[in-house]
Amino acid sequence: MKYPRITDLAKNLINYSIRLQKGEKVLIENFGLQRELVTALIKEAYEAGGYPFVSLKDNQVDRALMIGGQKEQYEMIASFEAEVMSKMDAYIGLRSGDNINEHADVPDDKIKLHGQTIGQKVHREIRVPKTKWVVLRYPNSSMAQLAKMSTEQFEDFYFNVCNLDYSKMDKAMDSLVSLMNKTDKVHIKGEGTDLIFSIKDIPAIKCSGQMNIPDGEVYTAPVKESVNGVITYNTASPYNGFTFENIRLTFKDGKIVEATANDTERINKIFDTDEGARFIGEFAIGVNPYILHPMQDILFDEKIAGSFHFTPGQCYDEASNGNNSNIHWDIVMIQRPEYGGGEIYFDDVLIRKDGLFVLPELESLNPENLQ
Repeated sequence: MKYPRITDLAKNLINYSIRLQKGEKVLIENFGLQRELVTALIKEAYEAGGYPFVSLKDNQVDRALMIGGQKEQYEMIASFEAEVMSKMDAYIGLRSGDNINEHADVPDDKIKLHGQTIGQKVHREIRVPKTKWVVLRYPNSSMAQLAKMSTEQFEDFYFNVCNLDYSKMDKAMDSLVSLMNKTDKVHIKGEGTDLIFSIKDIPAIKCSGQMNIPDGEVYTAPVKESVNGVITYNTASPYNGFTFENIRLTFKDGKIVEATANDTERINKIFDTDEGARFIGEFAIGVNPYILHPMQDILFDEKIAGSFHFTPGQCYDEASNGNNSNIHWDIVMIQRPEYGGGEIYFDDVLIRKDGLFVLPELESLNPENLQ
């Protein structure tokens, strides 16, 4: 690992992503001990005049806790972590681990318990709405394997993605945000996909390095009961320790009325988590110029240039369509030619074809203009 790149990333996270100010408190939470970046973040937080706090966690330990976890225990854990989070002005979540499927054998009811306690009380009620936050992965050999790269090659890719000029991307997104805010009907076509829905009066939000690293998407949500048609996703998508492939969803008046995949029974159990799990909480367009292929890591995959994701479950408060759920599953479809192509229409006007924006005011978001 090359330390100047780590220092640059830490500077960007502290000064751009969470904009830490003098006297503010930041919680740095690290799943998997990554001393270099955590140490660099502490130094940069002090340099900015802030107060860093560190929580170190481990995915294998987390798995052991979840398997035997009881409701009273997790309510206590949630109360403890919520107390800490409520005192923070900012949050950096650093995720890493050697096994993407570490939670594969955790029973469904234990996964659900975790989401209903810690996920709800800490994440949805405090961290997301009340702190300046950013989450990111950290490169390791496991991620390199998923990306089908050597470790050194993946590290170069990772730092290109994470240290690009997000302020430039931020400005380029303004035209897309403006257009989405004027749009009523969205029509998406592609292989096995013909989908129509409305985004009328639901705000479009740009994501340009403030909440996720890597970043590069503009999101909104469909009017809850407006979605009709079918979508066939062309990327594999891990969820709760299982990797789903060939996901096909059919919608009627907003609701998923049919879902198939490489494990149809398992995917339907997810969509039966609660009433909101069969409705869509997010529609987002990916634009990161350095991320071109899926690697089964959603923080990367949802930003793929020429992609969009259509997300069953919980909506975001900033772009709310009223859907509530304990799941939020970003599933990605890529529309570049090598993945089958496709078109996106706003109010019957073609805005993107085969992954490239065709309207002059949106061309600044094409990969060659963001690198």
